[in-house]
Amino acid sequence: MPATTVNPTRMELTRLKGRLKTARRGHKLLKDKRDELMKQFLDVVRENRALRRRVEEALMQAHGSFTVASALMSTEMLEQSLMYPKQSVELTMDFQNVMSVNVPEYHFKTKNAEAGDVYPYGFAATSGALDDAVDALSGVFQDMLRLAEMEKTSQLLAEEIEKTRRRVNALEYVKIPQMEESIKYISMKLDENERASTIRLMKVKDMLLKDAIEEKRAEDARAIRTFGGSGEGPQEI
Repeated sequence: MPATTVNPTRMELTRLKGRLKTARRGHKLLKDKRDELMKQFLDVVRENRALRRRVEEALMQAHGSFTVASALMSTEMLEQSLMYPKQSVELTMDFQNVMSVNVPEYHFKTKNAEAGDVYPYGFAATSGALDDAVDALSGVFQDMLRLAEMEKTSQLLAEEIEKTRRRVNALEYVKIPQMEESIKYISMKLDENERASTIRLMKVKDMLLKDAIEEKRAEDARAIRTFGGSGEGPQEI
């Protein structure tokens, strides 16, 4: 018996066969999508790992330079040197469609393209270690932005992979077996009804044939009685 109540008719059987064909085609497409999403996700994870390692190394270098600069300069001088930034950054975001998933793409551009504009202070009263720290942070900014992009992309891809996996499993282990079971049940019912109809027709035919034979016998009996009761026999010539 199927899990849900179905109407065992030929129209329902045709409808279920069409749904089963569509479900199998959708199952194949979802499996292909899941496999491609996994491939994209692994590529993003590898790039994310390399970017994270590079960003951590650059940040450690910048932190070391700031530590040296704070040791060579007073706290007030260090804060005053970095209080008013000279360079401004404009950040924009676009979206890229990856297997029906809109992943972000970050872009930035500086107000001035010259490399010396990243230093918001004069070089006379500051340490060279501070220059190294600012330069290291300026160089790692692009990788940090790319890392944020990869982190968000991996998160969105992981969520889409999980949703696609649940849909594939629902079709493979629930929906398709239920439809196959319903189709099998309806086919058995229709075959059973057809056999019952054939048996009924055979019984009706036998009854009609029996009635015809009995009627024929009755007619023959009446003819014999009529012929025998007339008193006429064969005449000699």
